[in-house]
Amino acid sequence: MKQILFATALALSAALAGPVTAQVEPGEAIQDVITRQFDAFIAEDVDEAWTYASPGIQAMFGSPGRFGAMVEQGYPMVYAPSETRFLDLREMNGDLWQRVLVRDGAGTYHLLDYRMVELDGMWRIAGVQLIREAGVGA
Repeated sequence: MKQILFATALALSAALAGPVTAQVEPGEAIQDVITRQFDAFIAEDVDEAWTYASPGIQAMFGSPGRFGAMVEQGYPMVYAPSETRFLDLREMNGDLWQRVLVRDGAGTYHLLDYRMVELDGMWRIAGVQLIREAGVGA
């Protein structure tokens, strides 16, 4: 009898709570932002890619042009990836880090960690760290 009352109470509380709205998990939203930045770089739309950078990154480079030049020269695998694969999302010292496996145009794999920050409900890229070349067999 207690189980029936508990089930009834649970169903009633769920009904009184109203409709449930679907929320995007942080991992999905983070991957979406990173994917959009990759897509912008592939399309050579540096202005669009710039919008996914955090205010700290934007302040550091000052303009989309300088930002794009830095990425093209320092992170060519990000500027023109041939393949990307999202690996683990983890929390370290209060920050969320998304690991991404990126294959460049020459076929070399690279591991990158994207440090993400949430500002006004939107995720932004606050830094990218090259972990190492993952090699061809990764």
